[in-house]
Amino acid sequence: MVGIRRVAQHLNLSIGTVSRALNGRPDVNEETRRRVLEAAGALGYAPNQAGRALRRGSTGVVGFMMQTGSEITGDGDTFFMSVFDGVQAVFSRHNLDLVVLLCSSREDPDDYLRRTVARGFADALIISATRREDSRIAYLAERGIPFIALGRSETDAGHPWIDLDFEGLARTGIDRLVAKGHRRIAVSAPADDANLGFVFLDSARTALEGHGLVLPPELVLRSPPNEIGGYQMARQVVAMEERPTAIVLVNETTAIGFYRGLRDAGLEPGRDIAVIGFRESPQAKFLSPPLTCFRIDLHALGEGLAEALLATMPGFQERYPLGTVRRIWPMSLITGESDGIPR
Repeated sequence: MVGIRRVAQHLNLSIGTVSRALNGRPDVNEETRRRVLEAAGALGYAPNQAGRALRRGSTGVVGFMMQTGSEITGDGDTFFMSVFDGVQAVFSRHNLDLVVLLCSSREDPDDYLRRTVARGFADALIISATRREDSRIAYLAERGIPFIALGRSETDAGHPWIDLDFEGLARTGIDRLVAKGHRRIAVSAPADDANLGFVFLDSARTALEGHGLVLPPELVLRSPPNEIGGYQMARQVVAMEERPTAIVLVNETTAIGFYRGLRDAGLEPGRDIAVIGFRESPQAKFLSPPLTCFRIDLHALGEGLAEALLATMPGFQERYPLGTVRRIWPMSLITGESDGIPR
């Protein structure tokens, strides 16, 4: 993005004059103001004062960036609503407000973030859907903007993050299935470069190797995180010459589609193929047989995100002396009837 220095050089004016013109100061004549505004528009100027506003913490607003679209957020996904509730519970103590920034699935997240920062209507940011290599992290760190990531990344700017225990999900799920006699175990994974997929797959391979087993490529089933994706995975499993006897899913809504896909093929979850789901969601509670899955305190997760972010923001660090928070959020197993012994 073009900064104020470039505009000043283009017009052969001082940075101070350009700044005063852009900010509507009365000590700039109208002709100069007109030239500055026209040049700023033509050059694609993104106001640096937006970044300064973010760093100063002067708006009373914190933005939570997430991507939208059924292929990303899932069908009827309640995960983020519970997290938002926890975040705002903390922010309301300090007269701060949470604003959800919705990036369309058809827009590049990096472009969306840069535009959001340029507008400068938030004191700090929470980013989610972290990728293996995530340039948003470096971008925010370089500009000194307070932020926290919901999710880890290989891009490390010394920033705070909180992530779910995908290692524990893989280890606990694999160990439980192996103890029940399963040896050919499939796992699901995101279809994109979300870092959680890499973490989960690496952990699943390690857990299987601990039992003298391997994870063949054909048993890594990639799909969008929604019911359609779950249905498609079930159809893939049904079509296999040598089917897995069990699967561990890494998204909450795929379990619903997976159940339906098995039943459409005449197979029964928990009897013909064991299923361990990701999270106890409102929809999953109605599955039959009851789904073995994990419970996450999402409200508490939201509170943790908010407090860890405040620990990085000027004016709040004394009240939240947490340092740079990097935490794996716990998940507890809920035993159901979907992960039975293979026939």
